[in-house]
Amino acid sequence: MSTALLWVTVLVASLASFGLKLAGHLVPQHWLATDRVQRTSTLVTVALLVSLVVVQTVAEGQAVVVDARVPALAVAAVALALRAPFILVVVLAAATAAGLRALGWG
Repeated sequence: MSTALLWVTVLVASLASFGLKLAGHLVPQHWLATDRVQRTSTLVTVALLVSLVVVQTVAEGQAVVVDARVPALAVAAVALALRAPFILVVVLAAATAAGLRALGWG
């Protein structure tokens, strides 16, 4: 891919992102105030975050990999379910992954 084409792609993507952001600010407020829109936006946000976490946990290139990240994610989920503070959730997940990797798994 040539450098010029790469920069054109970056600029077009940047303009598209800016246009979408601007369009979001131009939507009338009363359209966004309905219960249906608020529920949907909440669910979409959660679904996107969950899909990002899953992809980052079990994907490596085009392959699905089960390594120390999967039990670390499970520990984090349990800690969140028990209403642990977020910093504790992060520390527990990191310690789980580090411990399993030290034992030679993943």
